[in-house]
Amino acid sequence: MEKKKYEQLVNKHTPKENIILNAIIAFIIGGLMGIIGQGLIDIYSSIFSISTKDASVFMIVTLIFVGCFLTCLGIFDKMVQFAKCGLIIPITGFAHAMMSATLEYKKEGMITGIGANMFKLAGSVIIFGVVSAYVFGLIRLLVFGG
Repeated sequence: MEKKKYEQLVNKHTPKENIILNAIIAFIIGGLMGIIGQGLIDIYSSIFSISTKDASVFMIVTLIFVGCFLTCLGIFDKMVQFAKCGLIIPITGFAHAMMSATLEYKKEGMITGIGANMFKLAGSVIIFGVVSAYVFGLIRLLVFGG
């Protein structure tokens, strides 16, 4: 089969995604995640009588736990199919990336399996996050001074 005909055949049968609808869904779900996060901060700060700064740590830990737990149950992937980037971009997506890699390699043992492969998906996020924070911090230092 010719390359051009093959590409036409593949394009004909490739499912088309509605980018606008996906963006709207991700925006709404991401906003709901923000509302849930703020609600958790408010609840933790009122229950434990702590500052919102301290309560935000509890909120992050809660969202990481929920993301890991739903990944273990196999529910998170199904939720992401609907919510798109609304669940992948927040901290729950990072927790899912870590947990799914951990679950995939747990049979190989603690060190060569989990330890060596846990950051396979999330490692690039960590590296680019650290590097970009350094670059923007350096720019801020040079432009605005100390």
